[in-house]
Amino acid sequence: MQAKINMGEEIAISLKNISKCFKCYTHPVDRLKEIFLPARSRANEFWALRDINLEIPKGETVGIVGKNGSGKSTLLQIIAGTLTPTTGDVTVNGRVSALLELGSGFNPEFTGRQNVFFNGRLLGLSQKEIEDRFEAIASFADIGDFIDQPVKTYSSGMFVRLAFAVAVNVDPEILIVDEALAVGDIVFQHRCMRRMRSLMDSGVTTLFVSHDSGAVKTLCNSAVMIHEGKIYFSGVPNAVIIKYMKLVTETELETVTIKENLPEKQIHRQNLVTAQPTRRGNSKALIKNIRLLNQQGEELAETPTLGFNEQVTLILEVHVYEELQACIVGFFICDKNGNELIGSNTFEENHSIGKLEPGEQLKIEFKFHLPLRPGSYSLTVAGAENYTAISFDWIDNAMVFQVLPPDTGKRIHALVDIPISVQVSPPKLTAIKK
Repeated sequence: MQAKINMGEEIAISLKNISKCFKCYTHPVDRLKEIFLPARSRANEFWALRDINLEIPKGETVGIVGKNGSGKSTLLQIIAGTLTPTTGDVTVNGRVSALLELGSGFNPEFTGRQNVFFNGRLLGLSQKEIEDRFEAIASFADIGDFIDQPVKTYSSGMFVRLAFAVAVNVDPEILIVDEALAVGDIVFQHRCMRRMRSLMDSGVTTLFVSHDSGAVKTLCNSAVMIHEGKIYFSGVPNAVIIKYMKLVTETELETVTIKENLPEKQIHRQNLVTAQPTRRGNSKALIKNIRLLNQQGEELAETPTLGFNEQVTLILEVHVYEELQACIVGFFICDKNGNELIGSNTFEENHSIGKLEPGEQLKIEFKFHLPLRPGSYSLTVAGAENYTAISFDWIDNAMVFQVLPPDTGKRIHALVDIPISVQVSPPKLTAIKK
């Protein structure tokens, strides 16, 4: 499979038929024997990547997802130039700044200050350029006097602070980040996200590997899923994340029917629109007859629209097919990128559902308001026996609807709008034209 994204743009990264093979030896001496007797291979071959074709235009932000061991890190190392592919051609146009693993490229005996200058020179900066950037790097890392201590004395959080500070302050044209933002405190993670967003907005091509689906959906223009060393799926982030979650749960259920020859397990959907629902789960129970009612208790029309901050009622029916020890049913309202904006479930709302037998049915109603910015939104519904169990049913894009602007004429700039009290002292009120 070849992933091509916005082919009309100037290409920053081009991978053609990239494969990477690692040789694994049962005994260390086998490697030596193979050197002196090359006619006989004593290694087991492990192909981390096979036939990867990928083109990324300049300025694109691409998320890369996949299970552990799928080949994501190997792919990034090849792009960064720290690994050579076994076969294929790599073309990278631009200065690459890569944060591939904790403290990569740092000499543990050097101080933080020395490592900043060392890494800066490796990235092609002059001594003067590094000196000009040093205060910004030290301020971003915010590790205090440890900047002049050997990095071997650093905690994991201090390592990643300094490494990230260097990576984002050397004017990269291509930024590669491999799961590094999982380390560090909350304040630093927010700082990293803001800095990455700033770089992306300035046109830096970014490859971002993360198991945080929310970060991928929020930061990325597109995404690629790697599975067993191959490109399994690519496209808009939300679609890729849905595909990835289906693979993680090791279930591939049909959109309309859960299993063949089981017509009684069909999903009954009312007033659903164009976005195709995607379903996964173990099918011990199913969510059916999904309905969204407006404030007047009316079912939504063929093209669902709702008023700003309108109270709605979500009705779900759960049909049980196999014994459940307990049951939690919930929902999310998501934006067009798949980010969850509003959501809850029966457990969190203090409705504990106990053991259920095959043949039982439940009807669940959620009432809530939609204080959302005007636009299109989707509904996700799900159920499981508990928080650690695989879902018995999970439906993404179960329904898509529009939220209209407020009739007051107020402009909503954030995703969610709530009542806010404002006081100005002394009063300086003038007429505001809208």
